[in-house]
Amino acid sequence: MKAVQYRAVGEAPEVVTVPDPEPGPGQVLLKVTAAGVCHSDIAVMSWPADQVPFPLPLTLGHEGVGTVAALGDGVHGLSVGDSVAVYGPWGCGICVNCAEGKENYCLRAKELGIMPPGLGAPGAMAEYMIVDDPRHLVPIGGLDPVKTVSLTDAGLTPYHAIKRSLPKLVPGVTAVVIGTGGLGHVAIQLLRAMTAARVIALDVTEEKLDLARAVGAHEAVLSDEKAADRVMELTGGLGAHVVLDFVGAPPTVETAGAVARVDGDVTIVGIGGGALPVGFGTLPYGTSVSAPYWGSRKELAEVLDLAHAGAVDVHVETYSIDEAPLAYERLHDGRVNGRAVILPNG
Repeated sequence: MKAVQYRAVGEAPEVVTVPDPEPGPGQVLLKVTAAGVCHSDIAVMSWPADQVPFPLPLTLGHEGVGTVAALGDGVHGLSVGDSVAVYGPWGCGICVNCAEGKENYCLRAKELGIMPPGLGAPGAMAEYMIVDDPRHLVPIGGLDPVKTVSLTDAGLTPYHAIKRSLPKLVPGVTAVVIGTGGLGHVAIQLLRAMTAARVIALDVTEEKLDLARAVGAHEAVLSDEKAADRVMELTGGLGAHVVLDFVGAPPTVETAGAVARVDGDVTIVGIGGGALPVGFGTLPYGTSVSAPYWGSRKELAEVLDLAHAGAVDVHVETYSIDEAPLAYERLHDGRVNGRAVILPNG
């Protein structure tokens, strides 16, 4: 089968031919319908050799949707042909966090060498993939796989981040979304569907701000050296109750801290290497800063329920598996508006 692999440190991903996988006991074989392309992949491919925590080559793709092609011995509750989404942050399934479905915060994953598909285990950017356990699959019913696949990360991650701040997202408050790409444009829709907050979106191009407006942002501000001043003007000098940074680079993190309101939440979701100093007098009184990771299995089901209700609509660009390196190149250059999706069997 064809697969998109990161084969050597510092090299671009390649389309290669590898043996078809077969499910072992307790495993599920998926015929992949769609796989998402994410900035996290680019971050991983930029790490020096001494920071890469898994062996290469690695089949990429931590966002996956497919149909069940075969079941390993002992697997129950699924049937061949079922259309399912892959829950990515695999855990041990046994620790107290996993028992609550919070496998994104598994206490033993590092110890046991458990890694997500596409970020350590073979991922979804192939014609077929192995899922380690049926609990990591969620039925999608009649949802469009191409529109749904990115919800496994680009939907689940902002949903988890927003839920942490729901007590503050009451009528009359302001939420700022920094970065309106793959995750950010979904976050805007989730904020509009889940809260009555006023949403201010920040990004670096008018094209991306147009997308932000189209999906529900009340205000759209160019993310430059004047962005913080503009947000403060829009909030009467008080700042935002909740700031969600989906870039996480040093300039955006600085902006996030600069526009936070007293007793506000700053949530750094992006992995751009930025950090926000926390200490008395460095931020407005009572400001909370967090860096959450992905989301729980229950939250993925909730995100898919929102999709069934028509509350979220991911803007996608589709590519064949042979065009996957081009998709990564376009994403790296900031030329993907929304989410890039690979169709391995399309």
